[in-house]
Amino acid sequence: MKLIPTPPRAAQERANTEDAVGLGIEAAVIVALFLGFGYLIDRLAGTMPIFMIVMTVLGAVGLFAKLKYRYDEKMDQHAARRADGSHSAPPTAPPTAPSDAAATEVQTADRRGSA
Repeated sequence: MKLIPTPPRAAQERANTEDAVGLGIEAAVIVALFLGFGYLIDRLAGTMPIFMIVMTVLGAVGLFAKLKYRYDEKMDQHAARRADGSHSAPPTAPPTAPSDAAATEVQTADRRGSA
């Protein structure tokens, strides 16, 4: 007898962290960490803004390089799928003809309007 319900399958899967919010938070944290490390080095060395600026620039350049390589990897995956023909468009339903009942209703409405 189960007393604790199992969560639905969607709740068990790992969340996608490659969305815009996740990337934005990652960027802010990386730049803030490098800024903090630069501040600590400056406090210990007695050279106030030099390492803060250098470390912040290093963090930002590294972040942009990481994002570019991630983007390039995804585009290569898409190109490979396209070349293999494994990407498939969602199936489209063929247009359906109106049913006889619907056609009869339209004809009846036309007769009433023209009479």
